[in-house]
Amino acid sequence: MRGALLLALMTLPMLASAARAETVVAVLQGLDKTTARVSTFDAPVGQPVRFGRLVITARACVKHPPEEEPESAAFLQIDELRQGERNAEIAQRIFSGWMFASSPALSALENPIYDVSVLDCKSDSTAAAESGSVGK
Repeated sequence: MRGALLLALMTLPMLASAARAETVVAVLQGLDKTTARVSTFDAPVGQPVRFGRLVITARACVKHPPEEEPESAAFLQIDELRQGERNAEIAQRIFSGWMFASSPALSALENPIYDVSVLDCKSDSTAAAESGSVGK
């Protein structure tokens, strides 16, 4: 397990450079522990998305090719919005690092209210095709 993880970490920069030609979207899952609601949402790389009081920015998202062992990983920066003086919202960084789909506990967000984990990485063209084919 440790050897496979080390190999995955070493190949992530190469995969990230190969994926730069397309816009990549991190598929994330969030749990609000106060309401017990689980949400699945897309986070395009470089664009902040909101989940409750969290602002999540995916900086990179990589996925192994189909012929290799399945693994997706995303580098996430997560800020929590808090009330400051005069009701101004202040963002405080509570997580910055890689999260792995196959090992969510390896690098997890430690927060009493929210859990966030990586499910997958996909290109925005794949995301558009999937969302267009699903009848909602």
